[in-house]
Amino acid sequence: MILTVTLNAALDLTYRVPQLRPHTSHRVTRAAERPGGKGVNVARVLAALGHETVATGFAGGATGDTVRGLLAETSVTDEFVRITGTTRRTVAVVDGTTGDTTQLNETGPDVTPAEWAAFDDRYTHLLRDARAVALCGSLPPGVPVGAYAHLVRAARARRVPVLLDTSGEPLRRGIAARPDVVKPNAAELSALTGTTDPLRATMAARRRGAHAVAASLGPDGMLALTPDGTWRATPPKPLPGNPTGAGDSAVAGLLSGWSDNLPWPDRLVRAVALSAATVAAPAAGEFDAGVYEKLLGKVRVAEV
Repeated sequence: MILTVTLNAALDLTYRVPQLRPHTSHRVTRAAERPGGKGVNVARVLAALGHETVATGFAGGATGDTVRGLLAETSVTDEFVRITGTTRRTVAVVDGTTGDTTQLNETGPDVTPAEWAAFDDRYTHLLRDARAVALCGSLPPGVPVGAYAHLVRAARARRVPVLLDTSGEPLRRGIAARPDVVKPNAAELSALTGTTDPLRATMAARRRGAHAVAASLGPDGMLALTPDGTWRATPPKPLPGNPTGAGDSAVAGLLSGWSDNLPWPDRLVRAVALSAATVAAPAAGEFDAGVYEKLLGKVRVAEV
């Protein structure tokens, strides 16, 4: 199975309004709620693609119960650790006129040392049956800033391939623990390396410890620097829609391609096609299966 870790899970709420205007009231024309947080999104996409997937992390309060209840409606196995704090919510407001999305993200619950220790035990146990692990998203208050570095080392000690998708200081420390893949977006990559040139930044990130770097470049696709070579993958054209969760779908595409023993160029095709199909979906963290199938044959991959 593939294990995904979401230490700061969320209830994702998506509201559609005819037109988003400041300082006014809005009538919501459509609302949707989904179990969220980066690793949960990854797990849901992997499960939709037919992969056996287990999701773990923290969940608490009434919001955490809602997240777990919604997750139970999918084929993802729930191994979340119960905490006393309340799981956060994220709100995506989609402007029906422009298609632009405004995102509001809560910080997350306070996690106690005892709860972190309980998670660490659960994670160590789950690694026994994991074929790969994805560590995704922000850290809630109370979790050590070096948490991902610790989890990367634990996975590597058991020879479980590990992908890291986070930002800021957790990324800086986590990449030094030598994960198999890191998947930053352009802003995260620039903040980590101090350069905005994608190729130079990707090379600098790999020198910091990652075996491979797969950078999301938004509508421009992905750039991957790996031990097997360097490739740029681009969609045929940018798609309008809600980009929330697109990077998570890219992670799922990379893991799906790895699980099916595909070479790196084909993994990137899946990642970019899934990312674009997520932008085209009506709710955050979903992907349009029809768009995905059409894009698989249209994503262009070039060796750099």
